Amino acid sequence: MTGPPTRAGGGTGLRADRVSRTAGGALLLDGVTIAPRPGTLTGLLGPNGSGKSTLLRVLSGVLAPDAGVVTLDGAPLGAVPRRTRARRVAVVAQHADTQVDLTVADAVRLGRVPHRRAWSPATAADEEAVRSALARTGLADRAHRAWSTLSGGERQRVQIARALAQEPRELLLDEPTNHLDVQHQLELLSLLAGLRLTSVLALHDLNLAAMYCDHLVVLREGRVVAAGPAAEVLTERLVADVYGVRATVTRPGPDGRPHVRFLGPASADG
Repeated sequence: MTGPPTRAGGGTGLRADRVSRTAGGALLLDGVTIAPRPGTLTGLLGPNGSGKSTLLRVLSGVLAPDAGVVTLDGAPLGAVPRRTRARRVAVVAQHADTQVDLTVADAVRLGRVPHRRAWSPATAADEEAVRSALARTGLADRAHRAWSTLSGGERQRVQIARALAQEPRELLLDEPTNHLDVQHQLELLSLLAGLRLTSVLALHDLNLAAMYCDHLVVLREGRVVAAGPAAEVLTERLVADVYGVRATVTRPGPDGRPHVRFLGPASADG
């Protein structure tokens, strides 16, 4: 199985220029620049603690950079009205939970909040966006299920449906394949690749990233150490240097997308 063909788009979109962020005296991001091409899927790679989640929070505006700037269509993100930003940029976090007795459809309807005035009833457009999001994520038959009865993987799919109901142009996802079995991982990434949104997602699985992402950004200790197409970025040296793992990297198929076969810890290499 191979990923989708590379897509192209226009416009300035969402980007970060030389952003840095510290917390508790630790440098979490160090001069990171990322400018996802509109309509493409960008994968953020790197070991735990490399800064992937922090970068997504900075791109979403949840965290402000200590240095550098995040812009949306050329305007500083902090100057963009919150409602405008919420209509443009949707976020799917690693974990979501609630003690409120919601159904799946209710949870997905939350994605329509940025499009409605306070206390206004749902419109036909709202309900159509919810129905479309449920169908695209394979949840139409679960619309009336209670949130509390869902598995971890089902909850993740509901959060993605909620984000799609928001009808964003930019989509930020923090390890969206967590809690999903292999089939649902592939289905989810195929879905994301076909959306033609500007999507940025943090991933741990190098082979899934190679299969589906148009562009990769590899972080280590808060810095970008490699960026570009998977065929250029995923090398045996990079896997050893960034992850401390020996691997062989092959490029099967006509598209030349790489496949990583792990051999063992780099420290075991005699």
